[in-house]
Formats: sequence, structure tokens, C-alpha cells
Amino acid sequence: MRWIAAWSANVPATSRCALLGCVAAGVCLLAPAYSPAASTPTTHPTVKPPASVTLVQCVTAVEQAERSATFAGEMSAVPGTVRMAMRIEVQERMPQEAFFHTVAAPGLGGWRGSDLKVKIYKYLKQVTNLSSPVVYRALVRFRWEGPRGHVLRRAEHVTSGCDQPAAPPAPAATGA
Repeated sequence: MRWIAAWSANVPATSRCALLGCVAAGVCLLAPAYSPAASTPTTHPTVKPPASVTLVQCVTAVEQAERSATFAGEMSAVPGTVRMAMRIEVQERMPQEAFFHTVAAPGLGGWRGSDLKVKIYKYLKQVTNLSSPVVYRALVRFRWEGPRGHVLRRAEHVTSGCDQPAAPPAPAATGA
């Protein structure tokens, strides 16, 4: 507990109580009980992270051929970057499954590289003909490469899910 005493001298009492209560209960997973940015006013503009992902569009439909999800990744050059690359993998989870797994299909899972010296690189991937009932998401991997092709930095992010609900039951056939 010595590290908590040394650390707590710099933390406001309200945040310290929330965090210590969280630790005592054993439920601190990744909940930010204390954020230096939240407790001290700043005049610095918000810094945009070097990589982000988005579920751009989720189209649900009765017909499988009309269902789609569009995912986007965006990355900004970090110091020393010559080229950036992105890999979008589409994952699915069926209702009875606990975990997502990667969907294998042509055009998925390959690295897509930027042109040399690009400052911002964006990549969009649309997936169509989706099954239901399934939740789809994208796992996007990023890498920044230096002058000799060495990887300077890596990151990965997951988009929110695109829920493709079960198709409504077909109307009962009536005999005349």
C-alpha cells in the first residue's frame, strides 16, 4: 500500500476515494477513476490520436444480398514515418457464441499501404451479403514504417458492432 500513499498525494480526494473503493472492491478493470486531464484545466487543444476506426454504416435488410457494413480506418503520420499501412479484418459473432472470429473472404485481411510521405491515410472497406443473426465488427491493425521499411509503431483498434438481426418469420401459408 506504500505506492498508493505516494501516488495519492498528487490525486484529488474525490478521485482518490473513487479509485481506492474500486481497488478494494476488486472491480477496476479499465475504468478511469482518475484522469489528470479531467482534474486540471488545460489550454492545450485536444490531441487527435494517431489511429482511429469507425463503423461508418450498418445496413440491415430482410434480403441477405442487401445487408452490408462499412468500416473505416484513419491514421496520421508520426515522426519519422515514410509509409503507413492498414489491415482491416472483419469479424463475426453468432448469438450462441461468446467470442468473435475472423471472416475469411477474398479482399479481406491484406495490408493496404499508403503512398510515400502521406500525412493522413484513410481506408474504407464495405462488406456485403451479410448473414443474420450475426454481429459484425472490424479489427483494424495499423503500422507506421520508417525510411528502410522498419516498423516504427503498431496499433490496433476494434469498431463498434453492426448487428444483423434475425429475419422476421415468413408469413404462414394459408390454404384456400
